[in-house]
Amino acid sequence: MGRIFISAGHGGIEQGVPDRGSVSGNLTEAQEMILLRDQVVPELRSRGFEVLSVPDDLNLSQTIQWINSRARPGDVALEIHADAYSNPSVRGSSAFYIANNTERKTHADLLLTALWRRLPQLPNRGAKPDTATGLGRIAFCRDTVLPSILMEVGFISNPDDRFLIQNRRRDMALGIADGLAAWSRAVSGTGSTNDTSVTYPTINIKINNQTYGERGILVNNNSYVPIDLVDRLGIDLTTAPNVRRVQYGGVVYVQAIALRDYNISVSWDNTSRTVTLRSILQFCPGQIDRIMGQGSTSEVQLMMFLKANNENALTQFPDLPKLYREEAAIEGVNYDIAFCQACVETDFLRFGGDLKPSQNNFGGLGGVGDEPDGATFPSARLGVRAHVQQLKAYASLEPLVQEQVSPRFRFVTRGIAPLVEQLSGRWSADLQYGARILAVIRRLYESAGLL
Repeated sequence: MGRIFISAGHGGIEQGVPDRGSVSGNLTEAQEMILLRDQVVPELRSRGFEVLSVPDDLNLSQTIQWINSRARPGDVALEIHADAYSNPSVRGSSAFYIANNTERKTHADLLLTALWRRLPQLPNRGAKPDTATGLGRIAFCRDTVLPSILMEVGFISNPDDRFLIQNRRRDMALGIADGLAAWSRAVSGTGSTNDTSVTYPTINIKINNQTYGERGILVNNNSYVPIDLVDRLGIDLTTAPNVRRVQYGGVVYVQAIALRDYNISVSWDNTSRTVTLRSILQFCPGQIDRIMGQGSTSEVQLMMFLKANNENALTQFPDLPKLYREEAAIEGVNYDIAFCQACVETDFLRFGGDLKPSQNNFGGLGGVGDEPDGATFPSARLGVRAHVQQLKAYASLEPLVQEQVSPRFRFVTRGIAPLVEQLSGRWSADLQYGARILAVIRRLYESAGLL
C-alpha cells in the first residue's frame, strides 16, 4: 500500500514573515489546519496506513521539496486549506487538481464526496482544475511529483463554515481520512511499492491538428511531451526551473500543461490518449498582455464567460460586456484586458469587499479626497469609461478621445505601464496582480475557443 503525505496549508517564512495563511477575526488558517491535520493523521494510522506529516515550519516551496525527496511510486499527497473571503456569504469545500488530468479530477471528487458524507452541512463546491484559481496554477498540484490535490475545507470568513471547522473538527477529519484512504487504494492498489523501476505509458501528440512523429508519456496521469517539441515551438524553458521535467528512455520530457503559460493551447482526449497542442491561434499571442490594442472576443463570449463564473452576474449589469467593448474601442484599449481586470476587481461582479455595486466602479479606482471606499460613478457606462481611461493613462501617451471622467487620470505618469504585468504594485499593491489578470484572460480565451 502506498503512503499518504498530508500538509497543513501555510507555515514557515514567506517573504521574511511567518505565513499564517488567511486570517478572520481571531482565527488563522495555519493553526486551524494544523489542528485538523492532527486528527486526520492518527485516524489514518489506526486504519493501517503509513502517513507522513509535513513539518509545520516549512514554507510552500520547502514543503514541495520535502515531499519530492521522499516520494515513492503509489504515494499520494494532500494539502488542506481554509480560505478567507471578502464576501462572508461564500462558503463550502472544493478540491483543486492539475488541469487536463481526468483521473485526478475523479480523485478530487472522491475526496469531496467522502467529506460531504461525514459532514453534509458543508456545501460541496466541486472539483476544479488549478487553472480556475487566481494565478492560473497551483504549485502544490503542479510541482509535487506525486499525485497531489489541494483541498479547501471551508471559509473561515463564513460564520457557518467557521463553526464547522472549529466545532465539527472530528467529523471533518473522519471525512478527509475516508477520502484519503479510498484515494490511496485507487492509486496504489494492494500491491507492493518496493519496486522502484517505473514504466510510463506512451501517448499520442497532435500539434496544430497534425500528428507529431514522436510520442509523449503519462506520468501520474499527467501528459508530458519531449523537450525537442518544446524547442520547435520556440519556447525557452531554460529559465523556468519550476516546470516539471522527467528523463525517460534517454529523452527529456516536460509537463504539457506548463506550455499553457506560454500561450499554447493544451487539451487532452482520454479516448484516443492524445494530448493536443495548438500554437496557431485566432489572436496574436504576443499581444495578450498589451493594454493598448483590440480585443478578440465577442459580446456573447464575454457574457457567457461572466455567467459561467457567476450565474447571477448579469442580473444587475446585463450590458457590461457591451459597455466594455464600446468604451475600450473608442480609446484604443484592449477590451478583453479591461473586462478581465474588472472580473478580478469585483470577483466576477460578486463584489463583497470595499467595492459596492452601487458605486459602478468596476476597476477598483481610487477617489480624490475623502473617499475611503474608492470612486463612485453615476452610471455603469461612466464607471466603465473611467476604468478604460485609467488603463489608457498607464499604457499610452495618447490623449483621451472622450471627456475625462477618471478622477485620478492626471496623477498617473503617462505610459508607465503598457503591459498588464506592469500594473502590479501600481494599480494594486499585490505584486502578482498582473499575473492574476492574465490568468483570467487565458481562461476567457479558452472558454471562447481562442486558446
